[in-house]
Amino acid sequence: MDSIEPLDVERVRPPHGVEPAMLSLMLATFTIGTGEFAMMGLLPEFSHSLNITISQASWAISAYAMGVVIGAPLIAILGARLPRRTLLLCLLCLFIAGNIGSILMPSFAGIELMRFITGLPHGAFFGVSALIGASMVERARRGRAVGRVLSGIMISTVIGSPLSTYAANHVGWRVAYGTIAALGALCFVGIWFFAPRDRPHPGATALTELGAFKRPQVLLTLLTSAVGFGGLFGIYTFLTTGLTEVTQLPGWLVAVYQVVWGLGMVAGNAFGGAMVDRSIDRTVIVSFTGSIVFMLGFWLLLPSPYAMLPITFLVPAGIIMLSPALQTRLMEVAGDAQTLAASLNHSAFNLANAFGAWLGAVLVSSGLGLGSVGWGGALFSALGLVIYGFTIWQARASASREAA
Repeated sequence: MDSIEPLDVERVRPPHGVEPAMLSLMLATFTIGTGEFAMMGLLPEFSHSLNITISQASWAISAYAMGVVIGAPLIAILGARLPRRTLLLCLLCLFIAGNIGSILMPSFAGIELMRFITGLPHGAFFGVSALIGASMVERARRGRAVGRVLSGIMISTVIGSPLSTYAANHVGWRVAYGTIAALGALCFVGIWFFAPRDRPHPGATALTELGAFKRPQVLLTLLTSAVGFGGLFGIYTFLTTGLTEVTQLPGWLVAVYQVVWGLGMVAGNAFGGAMVDRSIDRTVIVSFTGSIVFMLGFWLLLPSPYAMLPITFLVPAGIIMLSPALQTRLMEVAGDAQTLAASLNHSAFNLANAFGAWLGAVLVSSGLGLGSVGWGGALFSALGLVIYGFTIWQARASASREAA
């Protein structure tokens, strides 16, 4: 049995039914996910068009990530009183404006600024979307609802990012981001018509939202996310290089394995969402335990093309189960700071991206080989499991003190 209180999210009814509203939210998370991951595939064409090196061009990715980390708490606090539907629409406007600005800026410095602005709504959008998804269904199905909303970003790794890379190589990166901006406008229309029209939250203030930082369970859950996802990004950063240089796959087959990776994320998110409705704690423990095994498998089996096919699926599937689990858990423990807590999960997710990529680079540059990112990722998962074990203990100890 989980050691946390029932989720306190007011039930709302979408004007045209749950399914159209859910699909609108999924399309929006798909679009924003594509906007984030596209730049990784666009870097060669992007750097060439601006006459800069790929290393310099990668700062556009860092600028976006910094926007996510800063924007999530800032927007959650400033928009706490707004109806969640209204807040989503405002965030989409900022996302659209940032993408349009990115394609209009003539200099790299201007593009960096626009990527930073585009990243600002990211964390808050995913957090608020998850809250809306949970509010549309009964409690017994809320884990699956959160998983469905967040599945858009997983699907973007299978469809959106490869299509963006294709578009950039044939018609230019500016057209790719123009298409993403147009998709953002379509999402605006969908959420305008189909998202539930919830009430404002006049009682919500900056102080009530900042109260999330006073809750040990919120902080420990965020720490679990910031550490636990590190292995995923450490391996993903060097996946293509490892498959090319160690597994010795041809370029077209590397692309197939990348699609398999994305399918693993989609499957793990769906399976994790279903497990959450039975037990959040069990889902997190199974996710970390499985990912430790699978990441060690990456380390040991990287030279084998046959063994790497299932490993490429299982590594992301195992760890991404954390996504709906930790997102739902933050809702459970946040009290009256729902918006901020839900949004901060994506700041933690991006910190994990930085930690994982950094450790992977250190291991590889130290001469330990590309496979070393596998056992490095397993260490992240093991540490995440220890932190979450302490989180469960602290929750139970707190409940025992209150009962006494």
